[in-house]
Parts: sequence; C-alpha cells; structure tokens
Amino acid sequence: MSTFPAEQRICVTGGGGFLGRAVCSELRRRGATTLFIPRSTEFDLTQADAVARLFDRAQPDVVIHLAAEVGGIGANRTHPGRFFYANMAMGVHLIEEARIRSVDKFVQVGTVCAYPNHCPLPFREESLWEGFPEETNAPYGVAKRTLGVMLDAYRSEYGLNGIYLIPVNLYGPGDNFDPQSSHVIPALIRKFCDAVDQGLEVVECWGNGGASREFLYVDDAADAIVTATATYDDHEPLNLGTGSEITITDLATMIARLTKFHGRIAWDASQPDGQPRRRLDTSRAASRLGWRASTGLEDGLRRAVAYWQARSNVERVAVG
Repeated sequence: MSTFPAEQRICVTGGGGFLGRAVCSELRRRGATTLFIPRSTEFDLTQADAVARLFDRAQPDVVIHLAAEVGGIGANRTHPGRFFYANMAMGVHLIEEARIRSVDKFVQVGTVCAYPNHCPLPFREESLWEGFPEETNAPYGVAKRTLGVMLDAYRSEYGLNGIYLIPVNLYGPGDNFDPQSSHVIPALIRKFCDAVDQGLEVVECWGNGGASREFLYVDDAADAIVTATATYDDHEPLNLGTGSEITITDLATMIARLTKFHGRIAWDASQPDGQPRRRLDTSRAASRLGWRASTGLEDGLRRAVAYWQARSNVERVAVG
C-alpha cells in the first residue's frame, strides 16, 4: 500500500462531499496528515481570485480536484449552463494556478458522462473523443472532458504533472439523497423506502428500465484515486470501475428486494433514460495501478440502504 509523507501538503477540493470524505479518510489512513479542504462558503472556485487565495492559504504540493456541480438526469436538464460553467471554470482556474505555483501533482477526477453517447462497449479511454456525449448530460461531460485536454497540454508545454481519472457512477453511504438532484441509486433507494413507509403498492421510475449502468462503491473509488495520486504519473486517462453493468430494471428490482418493497414497479417511458449503456474497460487501471474494485454491487447497495434507513429514522425522530 502506497503511503504519503506526513509533511506533504495535499489540497482536496470537494473534500467535504460524498467522494471527498472517503478520499480524505483514505489519505489519512495512508499517513497523510497535512490536508487542506476548502469550503465553498470561503472559496468560490469558479473565481480566479478565490483560487489564488486558496493556493496562498494551502500552499499545496498536491491538488486532488473532486469539487463539482453535478446531479442526475433531471438536474442536468434543468441546469445545463450552470453545470458547464461551474465545472469548466473550477478546473481551468485550479489547473492554471497549479502551473503558476509549480505544484508537484494535479489530480483531475473526470466523469463517465464524458464518453460518446453510442460508445462501443466496453468504454476504452481511447474512445473519449469519438463522438458527442449523451445530450442530457453533455454540458457537464464536455466540461470535464476538456479539462483532461488542458492537463495534457500543460504537461506538454509547462511540465505540469497532471493525471486524469474517469470513475463510473458512484454510490454508497453518505450519498446525496435529495430527490431533486440525486443520481439513480440514491433516488431509487429513497423512493422504495418511502413507499414501504407509506404503504404504497406502486413505485414509478423514469424511463423504460432498459438502459444499463456500471456502479462503483465510493470507498473503492477513493482507494483507486489515492493509489493513483501516489503512484501514477502518466498523461493517459484511467477508467475507474468494476467492468460490470446492470440494467436499470434489474437494479430497481434488487433495491426493491433490499428495502422489502413488495409492490409493483411502473416505468414512465415519457421520461429520458440517458445514455443507453455504460460499461468500462478497466484493464488499464489494473495494469498501471494494480487496482481492482473489491465491493460487490449487492453488498454495497445493502450498506447504502442501511445508511438511508438509519438517517431517515433519525430525521423522523427529530421532526417528531
């Protein structure tokens, strides 16, 4: 297991978020003690002057850029302009400031949404620019994809050691369960748990259920990101995933069973499904990092369901 010198200064943008908390926990487990986690209330990373202040304060040797404005299909359809601007601006300012300050390493976490809509399966890193992303999340995906090009250009011209990582959809305890902005797994968990609590016999889900997705447990993603931070210095992007896909119908059926919902699932085909299929080729991460995901989907879902059930129980007691 790769470790970090205690004195190495690591700035983790988005370190207080779902993935960020897991990454910071893994960094500390491996010996990193000098972590700086900027808060959005103090540092608006879409603004160049705020990013300069952040670097003045943190004096980082390494930057791991996880901060993002992101959501599910509904949020992407509602905020395409904001998602493009915010994600593009944050990355551009952070990478430029990293160049100015000559940081040792910049880790950019991208998104599977950057891949072309009809990308051949499994998605290989070489296919990133072979088509336009699925339209409902294209502004977000293109912004993230462009930052990988920026890092490559900065490596070539300025010698900035920047790496680009592409995780699939993440899930697990601590996820965003807000029905207005959550991704598919927390959205489904909440729907089925609410249906059980309210004694409903039907749960309505978006799309026709035929699309497929690949999911990566958040702690596995953190392990991969921290391993890459410690050991990977190449310009080639790395996919991070399990290499396995599941249809949304099968996912919903599994979550219904884990939440003990025994009613009927109704599909609203008037709502979008998003990208038809997603499954990554993870062989490059296996060969370059010696890393593979270790958490099975059902096991991870069981933990996520338990987390939400415990949290919703606490909230009900607090309200009562």
